[in-house]
Amino acid sequence: MHDPLATGQRLVLEDEAAAHLGRVLRARPGEAVMLFDGSGPEFAGEIVAATRRSVTLAVGARREADRESPLELVLLQGLCRNERMDWVVRKATELGVSAIRPVFTARSVVKLDPAKVAAKIEHWRAIAISACEQCGRNTLPDILPPLPVPGALSAHDGAMGVLLDPEAKGGPATLDRPQGPLCLLVGPEGGLDERERAAAQARGYRGIRLGPRILRTETAALTGVALLQAWFGDLG
Repeated sequence: MHDPLATGQRLVLEDEAAAHLGRVLRARPGEAVMLFDGSGPEFAGEIVAATRRSVTLAVGARREADRESPLELVLLQGLCRNERMDWVVRKATELGVSAIRPVFTARSVVKLDPAKVAAKIEHWRAIAISACEQCGRNTLPDILPPLPVPGALSAHDGAMGVLLDPEAKGGPATLDRPQGPLCLLVGPEGGLDERERAAAQARGYRGIRLGPRILRTETAALTGVALLQAWFGDLG
C-alpha cells in the first residue's frame, strides 16, 4: 500500500512495511514480491536492498487482478469496544466488503472523542491495509467517517438495506437480489434500540435473523457479511 505505483519506479518502504518484509517474512535482495496500492491492479516487484530500517523495491510489470466481490456491500457497524471493532474491520475486509462505516448508537459503550476521530479512522484503515496484504486483496475498502444512525441511513439512501434482527422471520433467503449497493446494519453490544430499528425499517431496511442464538456484535457482523456474500457475492 503506497502512493500510486508505476512500472520502473523505485519504492522505499519504511517503518511497519519494512519490518514486515525484512524481519517477519525475512525477504532478501533479489526476491520477487507482489505490490499493490489499493486501487485495483497489482505489480510484479523485486527487492533491491533491505536493511533493518528500510526496504527498496523495483516496481515491475502491471497486471490486472480483479478479486472484488460482485456484491457492493457496505457494513454499517454499531461502534463497539476497541478490540471487537478492530476484529470486525480486519475480517470484513477479508470477506470482501466494499466499505465500512462505524455508527454511533444509543447503546454504544464506546464514545469517540471528536478530536480523535481522524486518528481512529487511520487506525482502522491501517488494519484494513494489513488485512488486504494478508488475503491478497488489491482494492482497499473505504473506511468511512462515523455517523449516528439517522445520518448513516441518509448517507446511503437508495441502497438496499438489511438489518440484523433476532426477531425477524427469516434469513438471507427471504431477500431479493440487490440491483445496486447493499447496506448491512449491525448493532453494537446490546443491539439497536427500538427507535433505531424503527428508523431503519422506515427507510426500507429488511430484517434477517441468524438463527435462534443471540450472537455477539462482532460474530453477528461477520456471519451476516459471510451469508450475504455467499448468497449474492462470491463466496461458495
